[in-house]
Amino acid sequence: MENIHFLLMKSNALLSKKILKQANKIGLSPGQPKILEYLSTHGEAEQKAIAAYCEIEQTTVGNILWRMEDIGLIIRKKKPGNRRSVYVSLTETGKDYASKLSLIFASEEKAALTDFSKEEIEMLLNLLNKLYNSMKKEAIE
Repeated sequence: MENIHFLLMKSNALLSKKILKQANKIGLSPGQPKILEYLSTHGEAEQKAIAAYCEIEQTTVGNILWRMEDIGLIIRKKKPGNRRSVYVSLTETGKDYASKLSLIFASEEKAALTDFSKEEIEMLLNLLNKLYNSMKKEAIE
């Protein structure tokens, strides 16, 4: 059996390829799906919060958001009294794309987990959360 990092890397690469292939068919480019998902579940957010949650550099998020704003998926604005932070929210078009994307995620996850029981899926989610939290805690220290 392969080691953990290699299996995680391969699994992520395969799932990402499948999702990005479907997302590309509806006009989304890499980076946009995870930002759309974040905004659809969290609502309006600061650009730096999006970057942190999505594990993307702030500069990269800025470039992705610029393209998303250009095609009408998001709006960016500054709030009175806080000129340093940029707040991002979905437009109606962005919400439509987020809904389509949600179906893509669900379909690809379902396909990936075909051979898993409900108990195994729950266990996998718990273990992946535990792994992520452990790694995140270690990164902060």
